Amino acid sequence: MLDCRFIVDNLPAVKKNIADRYMEADADKAVSLFERRTGLTTFLQGLQQKRNANAAAMKGAAKDPALRLSLIEEGKKLKEDIAAAEPELARVEADLDAELRRIPNMAHPDAPVGKEDKDNLEIKRVGEPARFDFEPADHVKLGQDLDIIDFDSAAKVSGPKFYYLKNEGVFLELGLIRYALDILQKKGFTPFITPDVAKEEILEGIGFNPRGAESNVYTLEGENACLVGTAEITLGGYYSNGIIPRERLPLRMAGLSHCFRREAGAAGQFSKGLYRVHQFTKLEMFVYCLPEESDRFHEELRSVEEEIFAGLEIPFRVVDTCTGDLGAPAYRKWDLEAWMPGRNGGEWGEVTSTSNCTDYQARRLNIRYKDEGGKNRFVHMLNGTAIAVSRGIIAILENFQEAGGSVRIPKALVPYCGFERICPKRAT
Repeated sequence: MLDCRFIVDNLPAVKKNIADRYMEADADKAVSLFERRTGLTTFLQGLQQKRNANAAAMKGAAKDPALRLSLIEEGKKLKEDIAAAEPELARVEADLDAELRRIPNMAHPDAPVGKEDKDNLEIKRVGEPARFDFEPADHVKLGQDLDIIDFDSAAKVSGPKFYYLKNEGVFLELGLIRYALDILQKKGFTPFITPDVAKEEILEGIGFNPRGAESNVYTLEGENACLVGTAEITLGGYYSNGIIPRERLPLRMAGLSHCFRREAGAAGQFSKGLYRVHQFTKLEMFVYCLPEESDRFHEELRSVEEEIFAGLEIPFRVVDTCTGDLGAPAYRKWDLEAWMPGRNGGEWGEVTSTSNCTDYQARRLNIRYKDEGGKNRFVHMLNGTAIAVSRGIIAILENFQEAGGSVRIPKALVPYCGFERICPKRAT
């Protein structure tokens, strides 16, 4: 969340940022509640000081019955006033906290202003979109003909938007994971396999809404916990309510997890097949760093994502995400969109993103470090997708398909998969 004093001192800019992000939040109400809390805190402290003075005076009034009686009555009145003020302050603090959580992070001044992904700004392309001398198939048909993806059986067993990987598809997933992990380990990332469940308070701290019609999260009834939609949640919660020694920063972490998303309302070509599913595997990068270093690490995370997909020979572009598509925690976000020949005759589709969330998540999760003067300050937190396996598989199948229906494996993956090509097992 944003610092209260920052909101008070920059109210017009905060309100414009809310509008630019097309979000619903009331900065004026937050300021009003902040001022109310300040007034109540001052009032309560005054009462507590009077109570302490009253208690001290009582000690010296043992030989003066009239004074002692007066002090007793005054003490009772102070006790009643304090008892009335404390719950009022607690209520205002709770209301203020709820209002602050609705206010998004400030956006980077260079982030394009816009409402949705069509307003994102392309800044870079790597590779050329694949061209074929035959009509390319989409990954759904390829996966079925190669007998490596089974949507029908998964729908029968688990419901729509689930899938089985089988045969070479299993080694393709494992190969993608190990390929990306090896790159991250060489760059100093500590590997983790994270829990697939997190407490609701951690999700809320990261910026995910665990409940309600708009939530994309599977909640576990009666557990005050949820299935995670990304290892950003579990890696971001790792140091919650903690102080990280300055000399340990930066911390680079790589978390492998299953990801569970309700994808409520997702429909149409953009969610076909593996593109939007309820469960998939993802390797996530996460960084804790000093505030003055977060812009640099954001560029580093993006460069790692680019290296991973360039090494796979998959054409992609980089876009600067517009304000309306940032999400509440992000200060700035880069998306990598891979060329997907089977999508509407050939389109770009998001495969990774990386966000600099500055201290927005750290304030909510109370994650700090000690500065050189010994003062506790909030760290900056960043996240980035190394590989979302399901979308990586889409890009590989569609870009490396061949005329006979087979799919070539990118050279960088062959040592991890153990084969150079997947051939059809069904008549095409």
